[in-house]
Amino acid sequence: MKHIRIFLFAALFTLALGLSQALAHTALCNCFDNGDGTVTCEGGFSDGSSAAGVAVTVVDAGGAEVLKGAMDANSQYTFKKPEGKYTVKFTAGEGHEVAVPSDKIVQ
Repeated sequence: MKHIRIFLFAALFTLALGLSQALAHTALCNCFDNGDGTVTCEGGFSDGSSAAGVAVTVVDAGGAEVLKGAMDANSQYTFKKPEGKYTVKFTAGEGHEVAVPSDKIVQ
């Protein structure tokens, strides 16, 4: 009887873990060149959750940090466009990271 309870517990735990993964939300981030020397990035999650406070880092082509900030109350982050190639990193925790290379930023 004890073995059956352990098996049922393990089965329920596995099912719950699978459901939590299925219900997880995906991080989203798009960046736009404002045409005035600044770039605005908008973030969020596939379930409609706000990205307010989510960390945003801009790194140069060599991976060195150029800028660091966070999404504002409107889930936006605006920064002065750096020279050369760079990547915007939206980091909302493990499995919730988006990297937007400068050549993919909408002009």
